[in-house]
Amino acid sequence: MIKGDNVDHKALFEAMPVPRFIVRADGNGNFVLVDANEKAVSHFGRPLSTLVGKTTAAFLHGEAAPHFQKTLETALQQKKPLSFKGSAIPGGSRLEGFLINPVMDGKGDVLFLDVIALPGGGDSLSLQRERDDAISLLTSIFDVSEVGIVVTDHHQRVVRINDSFIRIYGWSRDDLIGRSFTDLITPDEREMARRNHDEFMRSGIRSSGEMKLIRKDGNIANALFTTAALELSHSRRFQVTTIMDITLRKQMEMTLRLAKEQADAANQAKSTFLANMSHELRTPLNAIIGFSEMMMKETFGPLGNDKYGEYLGDIHLSARHLLEIINEVLDMSKIEAGRVDLDEEDFNIHHLITAVIRMMDSRAFSSGLKINEHVKPDLPPLYADSRLVRQILINLLGNAVKYSNAGGIIDITALITEQGHMQLIVADTGMGIPRERIQEALEPFGQVNKPAESSGVQGTGLGLPLAKAMAELHGGTLYLESDVGKGTSVTVEFPAWRAGGKKQQKISPLANLKKKRESLASGKIIQGSD
Repeated sequence: MIKGDNVDHKALFEAMPVPRFIVRADGNGNFVLVDANEKAVSHFGRPLSTLVGKTTAAFLHGEAAPHFQKTLETALQQKKPLSFKGSAIPGGSRLEGFLINPVMDGKGDVLFLDVIALPGGGDSLSLQRERDDAISLLTSIFDVSEVGIVVTDHHQRVVRINDSFIRIYGWSRDDLIGRSFTDLITPDEREMARRNHDEFMRSGIRSSGEMKLIRKDGNIANALFTTAALELSHSRRFQVTTIMDITLRKQMEMTLRLAKEQADAANQAKSTFLANMSHELRTPLNAIIGFSEMMMKETFGPLGNDKYGEYLGDIHLSARHLLEIINEVLDMSKIEAGRVDLDEEDFNIHHLITAVIRMMDSRAFSSGLKINEHVKPDLPPLYADSRLVRQILINLLGNAVKYSNAGGIIDITALITEQGHMQLIVADTGMGIPRERIQEALEPFGQVNKPAESSGVQGTGLGLPLAKAMAELHGGTLYLESDVGKGTSVTVEFPAWRAGGKKQQKISPLANLKKKRESLASGKIIQGSD
């Protein structure tokens, strides 16, 4: 009822097209009904006189009632309007929920709570609220996602970007908003990215794949992406791209791939070694067995025949060759197992070199090679295991003979460096090793070249690795310099404390490592202990 400019609020209350009622707190944690309009009474299904003064428990029913009670308490405590989703009162009409509005006095105390029902059925207010909630939810997901999200328009320009992308790749929003997203893709993939973006926007198809992005600091990152087209009002199209950084995964894949390649190479080297060993062992064994059987059967008559003397020489040579092969394999196995103990003593390196040259001279002569010795007579003694040093020189000389053609020259040099280290150098004028394969030649069972035709010996591929390992047992290093057609020079360097004729305190591994790194910086290929 309206009287002049005055409004009859009770009439407005009753005229509300939705249920509306008023409750107040009774101080005991309950809420009692103060008043209700006709729509509310209709929903309650009871006369108003039986409801006024009653607690909400008398007219609120169902599973939603406790939650409705809690919402009333929260609105009372916070003194601000709250909404409640769901229906907590009986009635034929479906209710969307309630709006609870605290009504306060001049001091700010809550007098009562005004509760207005929100009807369902798709009214514009409800739809707007649902749309707002959906937008709020999607915005929250966009902002808090740990995956980078980029929204671009049909011009490929960035219109929105989330915090995760900024954190992962280092760019700021000012750097990216309005900029073509393809500028962040590496040049080799940029043109394809442009074409794909236009195609995805036109067709609306979803896609996924990998791409390389440029970080703010210039580094390249690997990323896994998925795209989806989004069409808004007025036919506006956008592309939403989610980006997951997989740089670490790619690095791990590369490491695993490299490890597999190295394992395959090692497996191939061992397979080659076994094939060589099969040949190496069979050849002398066949000679030993064949000649022995001929002597046992007296094929050329009684054993006094001179021909049997030649066979005995062949048997002896084959047996010694077989023993050398077996010793090389056993020596490498012992060294790798850490079961080699050094029998160290002071000895004259000049005498040792002379003895090794004498031992190898016949093999070099038969191959048409010449061995030259360059050793100063005043060279100090070496404190080391003379047997292993002898084996190092035998292996290096054996390789020089094996891989040199007739008419070649082999030089053996022993000297003291300015730093006091003793060096043993074996240099030849043979076929040489490709520079990129020097490391392979130093690995166990690695054979880079076939022996020269004049040598007539195959070998196991353990000569250089054994020399390297034996040098490292003494705290030394092995340098190898070579190139195809220019020969090979192998230098074994013993630490200064071993050169001088008496045992001194051993240098620390860190000092040895520093020396090795300095030598690496000089451009030489080095193998040595750390």
